[in-house]
Formats: sequence, C-alpha cells, structure tokens
Amino acid sequence: MTTPDIRALKPTEVVMALSQVPGWTLSGDGENIAIEKTFVFDQHSHALLFVNSVGWLSEKLNHHPEMVLNHARCVVRWRTHDVQGLSRLDFDAATQTDTLLPT
Repeated sequence: MTTPDIRALKPTEVVMALSQVPGWTLSGDGENIAIEKTFVFDQHSHALLFVNSVGWLSEKLNHHPEMVLNHARCVVRWRTHDVQGLSRLDFDAATQTDTLLPT
C-alpha cells in the first residue's frame, strides 16, 4: 500500500472526492470540516459490531474517526486533524467503512 497524500484537499478536490462516496455528506466548516454518514441497523448488537469493525479499520489505517452510537444508529465522521481539513485519507477511509456492511 502506498503512503496517502496527507495534505488538505482544495474545495474542488473535496467536491470531486465526495461524489465518489455515496451517502457521505460534508459536516462542519473551517478546520472542523468533516465527512459523515449515518448508519442504521436493525439491532443495537449489529451497531456495536459495526463500531468495533470501524475501530479495527481505523487502527489499520492509523486514522481515527469520531463515532456516535445511539441504540441502533451510528454516525461516523472522518477528518484529518493534522491538516485541519479533509485529506484523501478521509475519503479512502469512508470507502473502506462502506465495505464493512453486507450488501
């Protein structure tokens, strides 16, 4: 795996990258900008398994999201703190997060 380009993406790059991750939206602004998606599950236990899976993914990537778990719903927010914005890594992480769900 190659080292991702860790730099803040330009607004046009953010728009282009966002179009490649269905269901993910922009959240916040300035240095708190993030991409987020809400995942809804049938049961709390399924949401917990998903949270643990995202945790394993984040360790593998050495990139950690903000997650909010509420019963059978989980909001995942990716942003790159080091660049005070969004980087390619956030969008790669979003894509990989989506693969954790059964199709």
